[in-house]
Amino acid sequence: MIRTSFNDGWLFRPRSSRFAELSGAEQPFRPVSLPHDAMIEGQRSAEGSGASGYFPGGAYEYRKTFSAPHSDDVHQVLVEFEGVYRSAMVYVNGAYVGQRPYGYSQFRLDITPFLRFGDDNEIRVEARAHSDSRWYTGAGIHRDAWLLIGGALRVAPETLRVTTQEADAERATVEVTAQVENDSPVLRTVDLTLELRAEDGTVVATATDPVTVMPGEPAVVRRRLHLDTPRLWSPDSPDLYTATAVLGDHDTETVTFGIRTLSLDPARGLRINGRTVELRGSCVHHDNGVIGAVSTARAELRRVEILKQAGFNALRSSHQPMSRAMLDACDRLGMLVVDESFDMWTSTKTDFDYGLDFAEWWERDIEAMVAKDYNHPSVVMYSIGNEIPEAGTPSGALWGRRIAEKVRSLDPTRYVTNAVNNMLAVQDGLAAMQEQMVQESPQDMGINTLMSQAGKFMNLVAASEMVTTRTAESYSVLDVAGMNYSDSRYAMDTELFPDRVIVGSETFPTHIAELWALVRRHPHVIGDFTWTGWDYLGEAGLGRQQYEGDPVGITAPYPHLLAGAGDIDILGHRRPASYFREIVYGLRTAPYLAVRRPEHRDRTAVNSPWAWSDAIASWTWPGFEGKEVTVEVYASADEVELLLNGSSVGLKRISDFRAEFDVGYEPGELVVVAYREGKESERHVLRSAEGPVSLNLKAHRPTVSTTGGDLAYIELSLTDESGVVHTAADRPITLDVIGPGALLGYGSSAPTTEERFDSLTHTSYEGRALAVLRATGAGEVRLRADAPDCAPIEIAIPVEEEAERN
Repeated sequence: MIRTSFNDGWLFRPRSSRFAELSGAEQPFRPVSLPHDAMIEGQRSAEGSGASGYFPGGAYEYRKTFSAPHSDDVHQVLVEFEGVYRSAMVYVNGAYVGQRPYGYSQFRLDITPFLRFGDDNEIRVEARAHSDSRWYTGAGIHRDAWLLIGGALRVAPETLRVTTQEADAERATVEVTAQVENDSPVLRTVDLTLELRAEDGTVVATATDPVTVMPGEPAVVRRRLHLDTPRLWSPDSPDLYTATAVLGDHDTETVTFGIRTLSLDPARGLRINGRTVELRGSCVHHDNGVIGAVSTARAELRRVEILKQAGFNALRSSHQPMSRAMLDACDRLGMLVVDESFDMWTSTKTDFDYGLDFAEWWERDIEAMVAKDYNHPSVVMYSIGNEIPEAGTPSGALWGRRIAEKVRSLDPTRYVTNAVNNMLAVQDGLAAMQEQMVQESPQDMGINTLMSQAGKFMNLVAASEMVTTRTAESYSVLDVAGMNYSDSRYAMDTELFPDRVIVGSETFPTHIAELWALVRRHPHVIGDFTWTGWDYLGEAGLGRQQYEGDPVGITAPYPHLLAGAGDIDILGHRRPASYFREIVYGLRTAPYLAVRRPEHRDRTAVNSPWAWSDAIASWTWPGFEGKEVTVEVYASADEVELLLNGSSVGLKRISDFRAEFDVGYEPGELVVVAYREGKESERHVLRSAEGPVSLNLKAHRPTVSTTGGDLAYIELSLTDESGVVHTAADRPITLDVIGPGALLGYGSSAPTTEERFDSLTHTSYEGRALAVLRATGAGEVRLRADAPDCAPIEIAIPVEEEAERN
């Protein structure tokens, strides 16, 4: 079928009722391009929920006028949405066409019967979001939309599939299947040509076979093709191929795929192409920071690039199916994927969540996820759920088996997991366990201690006989036992369940050193997925700094915005935790310096295990001259020496990849020197920002395109004349977009703010901000930035008509 973008030319407004329209009180429409997040435009308030970042929900309406071609060759017209959050309802020319409750499933609707061919037509999409999630969801048509037009003979969408049957360095065999449809009134026989090409365009295999198709009875074409010296896809060498099906002169369909093999056992773990791969994993939510829930090719590619550079080799989509754009990025960059289906099954977690629709829709949503993922070599596992409370019950085990077998019936080539929180799975039995703990250790049951020792409590429960017994069936239906915050089971399950393969599907970021040691020690534990690799909107304050004497808890009050739990902030800037993790993974040999905020030095932190310290990589602390500050050093060396302005502060042994120094602050240069076997190996330096503050702009790429989901990312920073970021000189920065471009989002990584992401003025945080532009036409788009006491600055970015593949 001919696939064209359906992203442009939409009108949008908050939905008005028919009665409001009759009274003339409806809100006007305004033009938007897709993907679009309706929620990010809402006014945050204390009346909202910390789960959503205090953004409001609502009902929204999109309209678009389009022409339907008048041609005898047009037999079917489909509209495809990759994601509409949530409870989407679609109408064409006023007639109901279909709906989709789940906000992350792609779906197609046949609009052929409702069209006026040779004339203009109107499509209307409604979406609603309200108290239906535990994190920021966004709202509206937040992923790409497409129009598909097909003739009487066509290859059905998403039926061209490539499966690696066997592969090694010398030869590979792949099976290619496609489903051919016939809407003509007679039996038809036509040649179908299958062609495989390498990334450079070279044809590596081809075959042509006749296929006979009855009217209304699709025919499945299945062909084995053989390749010599294939380039195998892996995280280190993400080589891709394309498969094209040419149906005579009627239709052409092309997909991208990779050739690779998977195997799994408790002795050798997960193997790709026969080689064991330990999953250095990151859980990621679906939002893209300052642009909200908008998912485009450039946004997802940039995010995966940064995560890969930070040392991750695997992502777990948490807790919803990953966007097609992010899957494409993972394929290209060599990032493994655990694609997750649901956060709830039959038990709701919020007032109006998908649990209300699960029983009726789960099967179609699983089908949509697998169909979307099938040709993506990056996907190695499907997760059928996250922290499902039913997992510790017979009914939950029944549902788990049902969903797992459905996945296997659609795709037997990948593995099935379920991210089980063992504590939640036995929640009804926790009261007795807590009562016993109070009796044995009453000092450990205060709110402050429970916050800082949450991991200890979860692990005590996870290792209990109650969990062992009640989760046994739920784990038995899986290929990989996903365990959230349950590393206490890693060693014990080698004895209790010797055939069990485990993945740490969600873990505390502050525990990475001991967790990674467990992964390295136990081959049946195939990896670790931290919560989280990238900070996100909503679950406000999960990873924030908390102190004795203040009200403490999981959720922070308004105007807190971010979870604050990511190795990388919402701008894409790596935080100290990211470098610590890279050192633990053995991917960084140089030491790393970070400094705790001196204004909190005399306070006792009461942090959850999702919260890193408040240290940042800065030696700029005006007003604290002569006062002691705490310096954190991360290293894999034997010992480190700290130098301040050329003088030694001291020498310390490294323990668990860390050392700490108390230093009297004075501006200048702070250096850590790492020693291995008594010899200097590497250094890391922090310098103070000095003198006048300058405003700087840096584009992520030199050009931007009007097509292909491209965006321009411009980093703003406040620095001294030598380029050192001035982390203590934050100020409002005002933008002006000139030329063929529009501001899609602009903001900082401030965890608490009332500033908006759609405003032209935003205050920097720790000396940084980020602007994201969408090109609206060819030419040159310019971004001008002004800040108090800084010279204005401007950057020009050429706009091209076609997207570049880089």
